[in-house]
Amino acid sequence: MLSGRIAAQTFGYVAPGFRTRVRTRGFLHLGTTLQQDVTSASVTIASIQYEPEFGAVDANLDAMEELIRAAVAQGATIAVLPELADSGYVFAAREELEAVAEPIPEGRSATRLIALAQELSIHIASGLAERDGERFYNAALLCGPQGFVGKYRKLHLWNREKLFFEPGDLGLPVFETPIGPLGLAICYDGWFPETFRAMAVAGAGMVLVPTNWVPMAGQAEADEPIANTLIKAAAHSNGIYIAAADRIGVERGQPFIGRSLIVGPDGLALAGPASARDPQIILATAQLGMVESYRSLNQFNNVLGDRRTDIYGADPSHPQQGNVELKGD
Repeated sequence: MLSGRIAAQTFGYVAPGFRTRVRTRGFLHLGTTLQQDVTSASVTIASIQYEPEFGAVDANLDAMEELIRAAVAQGATIAVLPELADSGYVFAAREELEAVAEPIPEGRSATRLIALAQELSIHIASGLAERDGERFYNAALLCGPQGFVGKYRKLHLWNREKLFFEPGDLGLPVFETPIGPLGLAICYDGWFPETFRAMAVAGAGMVLVPTNWVPMAGQAEADEPIANTLIKAAAHSNGIYIAAADRIGVERGQPFIGRSLIVGPDGLALAGPASARDPQIILATAQLGMVESYRSLNQFNNVLGDRRTDIYGADPSHPQQGNVELKGD
């Protein structure tokens, strides 16, 4: 059996005792097989929207714990928090990031959330600032009643993130958990259809998305955010649940739009969009074992089964040699 550390080198960090799926030509299974039948089990997802205080890790962790406990009191079995929820987002100098980023799972933010997940018997996905030696990542932690499950590093860095963080190097792992197979993505990852398609094909029934959505140029505040449209389209076209937790407020002149959202595998909102300005917990119920039924649109069509991989390949970004050509006038 491969250890979590070995798995991390190519496909994502997986805690020992857990399993991940990664799509190659088939499935690669790592770790132990879970025995629980999730076909009909329901889970309650909470997307937790709040405003971190820049650089105030301990205060942010206190606020996150209070909100997670409130979500559990409302029945939540999965809680999703925003991107960089422990640190804030708008870094001006590397020294600021060095002061707050810590390893995952050994750092103070990760260890506190892991302990809370074990205490409350809940799964938690949260964006965290991660240090790995002298390198820094915009990362997400996944933990649960059994402890640390795994982590993900943001693949697609937005704007000035490129000045401080390294691009993700752990792929798009799908983590096997007692409640079903879960994927992770962060904010701008959602602008790339391949992100959700890769995890859906690898078996994900739900993708958890810590995010810090910002206003898009040219879009009126009253309009539905482009981010929400992308999330709904990805859920429908892959037949998966997606739970996105955004932040609110203005940090160093940068506004954030809120509007956290939980979407079903039919692409319709189950909860949200949340407020554009206020802290809020939105909740929805999901049955991960039922996603395949949503992928079948009718007697003849299935959103994953109908893919023409003979034309554009299993990975749309790498077409099959000779099967795609540009046509001139």
